[in-house]
Amino acid sequence: MAAHKIAHATLKGPSVVKEICIGIALGVFAGSLWKMHHWNEQRKTRAFYDMLEKGEISVVVEE
Repeated sequence: MAAHKIAHATLKGPSVVKEICIGIALGVFAGSLWKMHHWNEQRKTRAFYDMLEKGEISVVVEE
């Protein structure tokens, strides 16, 4: 009896280059989100101190 050849998917190990590219892409994405968050916090702080300097707001409680 002749053995039938069946095409099976061969399992390959992880592609190192692909893993590095995915890691770099995820790192750049996460870094850019963090940087945008940091810039927004800086903008809020700068706006607070500008308003404080102009006298529009005060940190002293009025009686």
